[in-house]
Amino acid sequence: MKSRTAAVLTVLCAATALTACGDDEPAPKGQQVPVTATDTSCEVTTTLFTPGTVTFTVTNRGQQATGVYVYGREGDAFTKVIAEVADVPAGRTGDLRASLQTGTYEVACKPGRQGDGVRTTITVSDDGNLASAAAEVAYDRSVTIELTGDALTGADALIAEPGEKLAFKVTNKTAGARTLYVLNPEGKRVAEMKAEANGTAETVVTLGAAGEWSLKVKGDGVASVSKPLVVR
Repeated sequence: MKSRTAAVLTVLCAATALTACGDDEPAPKGQQVPVTATDTSCEVTTTLFTPGTVTFTVTNRGQQATGVYVYGREGDAFTKVIAEVADVPAGRTGDLRASLQTGTYEVACKPGRQGDGVRTTITVSDDGNLASAAAEVAYDRSVTIELTGDALTGADALIAEPGEKLAFKVTNKTAGARTLYVLNPEGKRVAEMKAEANGTAETVVTLGAAGEWSLKVKGDGVASVSKPLVVR
């Protein structure tokens, strides 16, 4: 299945998310890119950026805490820490913000918060044509979901394939915050996105094995709503 070029992803993290920056001053989020960390992998949804502030939204799906770092080159090796979030607990999400100039960097996820980590090379370029061509791996298709009252629309009869990357784009038209969860066939939460009142949220989810997955929306003071997601 051919991947489509991803637009800049706007991810609203859960209220418990952790945030780290390369300096002490508040920074604009700028470009926003999901990162999925496990105990053996570090998946960055796109590897080419334009210069400026980048927010890496890290979801830790591993069994142990992880540290995530952006390294710049020092001599022949990538050892200069540009930005870091030292501790993203298992099952949690954290933001890492970095101000990047043109050049090559490495993003490292460190399961157990030790060692050199699992690394992904990223490139920062001011060549717009190059950026458009190189970003073609972020997702296979998008699923647009709208939340109104206690209803969830846009995900009826949703069918996908194992390994497919779905970009969930949520618009919350209610007066309270809502969180959309993606659950695998065992009922385990593999992704979540929180949309504030009258806000939006997006993230990319790579689906695993075939089975009866589900989408569930929760919010304070309202009943949860579920929709099936068939992966086959």
